[in-house]
Amino acid sequence: MAVKVYTSPSCASCRKAKKWLNDFGIDYVEKNIFVSKLSKDEIKAILEKTENGFEDIISTRSKVFKEKNVDLDSMSMNELLDFIEENPSVLKRPIIIDDRRLQIGYNDEEIRVFVPKELRNCYLKQGCGFEDGEIPNGEHVIPCSKFEKEDD
Repeated sequence: MAVKVYTSPSCASCRKAKKWLNDFGIDYVEKNIFVSKLSKDEIKAILEKTENGFEDIISTRSKVFKEKNVDLDSMSMNELLDFIEENPSVLKRPIIIDDRRLQIGYNDEEIRVFVPKELRNCYLKQGCGFEDGEIPNGEHVIPCSKFEKEDD
């Protein structure tokens, strides 16, 4: 599974995450959750990688959440899935996911897990000015010229 980024148009954190991924030359598929709503299967795939289930992905500060006076603890799994499917604005954004990792929101440190190991190693071998496997923050990163992506 390639990196998938669930976004919304007015989300500053989503723009930061996409810029970071672009700066590192990391391919991703963007899905605007208001244009193309998440399916129950997509929501379940996200939930499988969370530590705290729905609490990790739902923003209890969202307008819809407050207006509908939702009680997460009293809802069944199917009710919660239906609620998210009908009200995607309750999701925290961006949601960045691949076959092994998940990140909710944008964090300069945590997003580094999406840099492929081969690219991290290439940066290290080429002496790109960072130590102990640390990846630069992505501000003006040019992907390592020695790194060639393998076609999936």
